[in-house]
Amino acid sequence: MEVGDTLNATLTGPSGTPVLVFVHGFGCGREMWRLVAPAFSDDFRVVLLDLPGSAAADPSTYDPVRHASLDGYAEDVLKVLDELGLDDVTFVGHSVASMIGVLAHLAAPTVVTRLVMVSPSACYVDDGEYVGGFSASDIDDLLTTMERNQLGWQAAVAGMVAGAGHEEARTELEDAFCRTRPDVALQFAEVTFRGDNRADLPHVSAPTLVLQVRDDVIAPMTAGEFIHRQITGSVMRVLETRGHAPHLTNPDEVVSAIRDFLPVGVT
Repeated sequence: MEVGDTLNATLTGPSGTPVLVFVHGFGCGREMWRLVAPAFSDDFRVVLLDLPGSAAADPSTYDPVRHASLDGYAEDVLKVLDELGLDDVTFVGHSVASMIGVLAHLAAPTVVTRLVMVSPSACYVDDGEYVGGFSASDIDDLLTTMERNQLGWQAAVAGMVAGAGHEEARTELEDAFCRTRPDVALQFAEVTFRGDNRADLPHVSAPTLVLQVRDDVIAPMTAGEFIHRQITGSVMRVLETRGHAPHLTNPDEVVSAIRDFLPVGVT
């Protein structure tokens, strides 16, 4: 069985058109893009997939050794693109998937040639003058809670991700978190929140859009501004809203931002 089949991957859209691959963040699945991806279905080939250990991905795809770093996830996405015979792809990643996109681009720069980072952070932990939004003890407390209370952390995290006033998104996120296997959720959370990809950013040569929410407690403005400064030529667009999941809460603005970013001839 091919990797794409085990990761619930699909390729839709007119043959010969540019390619967008949408990759979800922690605890979620490809369905999180349902309000954004269809807007591109008439003039793009669209790839959707579930990362190992997430949503409808075959449980056998998750390897606690290989997926102890984001590199393993980047390799999986590149394998899917290779199986589909795709290159010159725009990688649209939400949250931690933005850094998966960075790693995929650095490993295969002719395959992943543009990056769209939705609510990204290269490092969630404050470090000297760098403000990631959390202290090391904050992350320790979160992971301890997830380990000790496997069925009790989801509501609080879902509320933080959705943002105040987005009850429908909060409920959907909580349900998605609850469906994630506890051991997978804990390891992916550790890989996400203790990860540090800041040193990778200056090596990015792909045109990049940083799509930042003004009020995001998971990935604050300082995190997006840092990425924007570190990636030469990147474009930063700020959404005047709140929450960490604008593709669920403000999908029309996300679609508009992506279309505005793509070069003439690609849109």
